[in-house]
Amino acid sequence: MRAILAALLLTVSVSANAAVPPLDDATRTLLRDVYKELVEINTTDSAGDNTKAAEAMAARLKAAGFTDVDVLVSAPRKGNLIARFKGTGKQKPLLLLAHLDVVEARREDWSTDPFKLVEQDGWFYGRGSADDKAMAAIWIVTLIRMKQAGFVPNRDIIVALTSDEETGGPNNGVSWLLANHRDKIDAGLAINEGGGGAMRQGKYLFNGIGASEKVYVTFGLEVKNKGGHSSVPQKINAIYQLAEALVRLSRYQFPVKLNEVTRNFFLRMSAVEEDPQVAADMRALGSKDDPAAAARLSEFPPHNARLRTTCVATMLQGGHAENALPQSAKATINCRILPGEDAEEVKKTLVSVLAEPAIEVTWIQRAKPSVPSPLDPAIMTPVEQVTGEFWPGIPVIPQMGTGASDSLYLRNAGIPSYGVSGLFNEIGESRAHGRDERVGVQQLYDATQFLYELVRRLSS
Repeated sequence: MRAILAALLLTVSVSANAAVPPLDDATRTLLRDVYKELVEINTTDSAGDNTKAAEAMAARLKAAGFTDVDVLVSAPRKGNLIARFKGTGKQKPLLLLAHLDVVEARREDWSTDPFKLVEQDGWFYGRGSADDKAMAAIWIVTLIRMKQAGFVPNRDIIVALTSDEETGGPNNGVSWLLANHRDKIDAGLAINEGGGGAMRQGKYLFNGIGASEKVYVTFGLEVKNKGGHSSVPQKINAIYQLAEALVRLSRYQFPVKLNEVTRNFFLRMSAVEEDPQVAADMRALGSKDDPAAAARLSEFPPHNARLRTTCVATMLQGGHAENALPQSAKATINCRILPGEDAEEVKKTLVSVLAEPAIEVTWIQRAKPSVPSPLDPAIMTPVEQVTGEFWPGIPVIPQMGTGASDSLYLRNAGIPSYGVSGLFNEIGESRAHGRDERVGVQQLYDATQFLYELVRRLSS
């Protein structure tokens, strides 16, 4: 651990001048055209058409000479593109994954039309510009570039652009492909969203690689009683019972538990953290359990989410009339469980913390756990090499996603999956799922070069 830390401290003292090879004019034009086409095809769940987007990308690949291209439709408007670039077969295939669907976006909420790609002040704006049509466009362009260059990979390279990642549909997207067309996406390794670079005021800090994710579960809470007239209050009130229990939950913290990914995260982050106390606490947790350091880091919500399982109230409903005592009060609790923890035990803990026998706790969304992908040199070394060449002095930091992605289905199917994009963004600036979603223009071009070179090395 000391040797790793010393190396990290040395790297961040080096000037982080970018050395990314610029895109040639033809590739830049192709990327913009593909990116624009994808962003401007509405692929929301309510009114969008993923099949249209998949067919548009299939047409581009076929025009470039690819013959092994399929659009597989699992449900109306839920098309998935699968394209294969044949290699020599010396290694198991490499899967390049991105999703076509995007979350909803209302024109009145945005300063630009969310379904028009707008370039402004060094940014590309549009729904899906970051999540996840940037990677989708890059993968299409990567295949076309490799075909044009006459590159012969030592493994098949599979691009899968899928449906319903944002809605978690079990009958579409990656889960459907694995259940019905496993042979088309079976691979020895996958690259997906879930990683990326971090900047602070334009200064590049680190390039992240996602190797694990917390587990998404949701519980419903409900208290029922006989109610009555509001002019005659009772000591037992469903709303008060639920409210007091929720306050107890708000004060509870699950125990700190670190794993290979999170220990590496804190160790490597300590070398780029500017606050001396935060850096010292990260360094301590990188090598051993330190309750005092964990307590201080828990004051920062992003770090707290990495340290432990979290459960939080997200929705509330109670009563049926303003002049009646409530007969029912309900709450929704969303939990993000650490990899390896038992969701049933989390439910038991929840019941204990609420400490209200009148509350019925039920499952709304059951756990879909997945094991972390190992920090294997076969993926870590190429990512670190290309990162070091493109952004000298910038470390690669393993990350555990506090959200969820389709990587969980791949990991559960025995396909190690890693979040790698090379797409840098300001810390705290992400607008994915939000208003005026955007990506830096230069950052998109640089990520295109980064992923092209990474795929080339993983396939050579």
